[in-house]
Amino acid sequence: PCPPEKAMVCFGGMFIELPKAKTREMLRQDQEELDEEINNLRKELRVKVNRLYEAQGKPELKGFNLNPMSAEEMKLINRILEG
Repeated sequence: PCPPEKAMVCFGGMFIELPKAKTREMLRQDQEELDEEINNLRKELRVKVNRLYEAQGKPELKGFNLNPMSAEEMKLINRILEG
């Protein structure tokens, strides 16, 4: 067991004991990078799908350029729905 101020983190099949604050910051940074990469891939996918439909002579998909709601927007919607 780790001391309360430390956390065990797995890096490439090896566990390392790091301070919790450092571990939390690393995870937050990794999550931000992953979110950015996911958003970029989604944007690229929209462009590629539109090109594919255009090449096939089909009309552009309706509603395909919609953006997902943010966590803050979802909280507001849930508050409104709960009354």
